[in-house]
Amino acid sequence: MANRDRTRREILGALGAGAAAASLAPAAMASGVAAAASTVALPTEIARATPQSPAIVLVHGTWHGGWVWRRVRRELQAAGYDVYAPTCTGCGERRHLMSPDVGLDTHITDIANVIEFEELERVVLVGHSFAGLTITGVADRMRERIAHLVYFDALVPSAGRMSGVARKPDGSFPEYWDKRREKFIEGYQMDFFSEYPMAMLMPEDRIEDIEWMRRRITPHPSRGWSDALVLRNGGYEGLPRSFIRCVGQIYSPTSDNMVGIALTDPGFQMINVPFARNAMVTNPREIAGLLASMTTQSAAAG
Repeated sequence: MANRDRTRREILGALGAGAAAASLAPAAMASGVAAAASTVALPTEIARATPQSPAIVLVHGTWHGGWVWRRVRRELQAAGYDVYAPTCTGCGERRHLMSPDVGLDTHITDIANVIEFEELERVVLVGHSFAGLTITGVADRMRERIAHLVYFDALVPSAGRMSGVARKPDGSFPEYWDKRREKFIEGYQMDFFSEYPMAMLMPEDRIEDIEWMRRRITPHPSRGWSDALVLRNGGYEGLPRSFIRCVGQIYSPTSDNMVGIALTDPGFQMINVPFARNAMVTNPREIAGLLASMTTQSAAAG
């Protein structure tokens, strides 16, 4: 509730105050000490790519497609980065491939195949919202190719929460999920508009952005949430990783349950930004600058 009541003035005040703390975060990670979440002073310019810069793969969340990253992708490409924003099966422009068989493993394979067939050797892999599950699964399959994982206001899976829908101790689904399924299209397609207002994604005064998104939002395969992630190689463990939290989200901000272990795991660099959940749409230049700076760090480390 406190996040909902946070005013824009407070958030912007924290933005300036957190600059010094943010600069210490990489050092804190290297020393094995958990870095406190800091609201960062975002880069005013997008750092230019170098020959050593890893590729950047941007993974969309629920009800979206690769289109949601378009503005950030263009900013990064203009700065010379090799950027990919694939759309997962059954979503966006690939909605014609929707079926009851499409699930979390399908989406993990979608992204892993982009990395494989584009022959990307070092990747900064970014996942938005419930795509935190997806990028963790990709990292588990191809650890040697991951330069950095970025959980963008995303679900961080850990023991006890390996799916979008937290199961009961007996393995059954909770009552709220059974109730939600009554609204699914054909019993398996999650419909954003039957569940949420557009304020779930961005401020209601962003009228043009809202209309731009409204035209593109599509149903999402429910198994993307209900399938459990199975890890065989440690997932994100031992890999450089960051969590970007959108503290400017007013309506239903991301809960600590979503952030999960990233709140206490010293391996995560925690970064707060003063934007709404879909900051890649509302503030693409700032997000591109932040991702470019993280990519620069990864290039230096690699």
